[in-house]
Amino acid sequence: MNPAAFAPQNQTPAIIPLPALQDNYVWLVHCGDECVIIDPGEAAPVRDYLARHDARLAAILVTHHHHDHTGGVEALRAEYGAPVFAPEGAAHDWQCVREGEQLTLCGGALHLTVWEIPGHTATHIGWLAQVRGLDAPYFFCGDTLFCAGCGRLLGGTAAQLHQSLARIMALPADTVLCPAHEYTLGNLAFAQHVEPENPARDAFVQEARALREANRPTLPTTVAREAAINPFVRAASLAQFAELRAQKDQF
Repeated sequence: MNPAAFAPQNQTPAIIPLPALQDNYVWLVHCGDECVIIDPGEAAPVRDYLARHDARLAAILVTHHHHDHTGGVEALRAEYGAPVFAPEGAAHDWQCVREGEQLTLCGGALHLTVWEIPGHTATHIGWLAQVRGLDAPYFFCGDTLFCAGCGRLLGGTAAQLHQSLARIMALPADTVLCPAHEYTLGNLAFAQHVEPENPARDAFVQEARALREANRPTLPTTVAREAAINPFVRAASLAQFAELRAQKDQF
């Protein structure tokens, strides 16, 4: 994927997935001449984008403490002086944010609300964004929800993750979901294994394969798409969800 292809035109805001590490995305919100980034696992993709587009880094947002989401934070903060907003329990002297807190950035063009969505980790948060000029809300969900999947339990509980996914899925159907990993094809293979008959999912498999063959991201996704294809959000009960999560760990 060439991130330059996603650059804003004529000051139109853009939400851009910057590939990082092996299969991460650093999400970047570009409004005017300012950018906000979410979960920079490494600094280089962000640094390159800012230089290419002569943009200023306004803030760094973190969803959880894992190194593949935070590895580039300190280098970027040192270089650009941007503030860092992170959940409780994150290392360093970053600004801790909690459920319901709000940020307004990029000259008022970006409005963010903190959601606590534990499960993958005990203190995982998401960022619900409204971007001036874009109709649909965006939700930066870290490792809580993936396209056709969800995060492993690495500090949280199945009950927490099940509840967090239900909360995300209660957002409007057109809400754009921005997970932090390109796990889609593997997740779709598991979805086909546990739910063989799903025409909507099978149609998306072909689309996702074509995107990856063209070296393009399968993300973002939407609430509507996940409701149709994601076995974890389609689970009828906590017990079924926990069983699916255990099966996926061994798949």
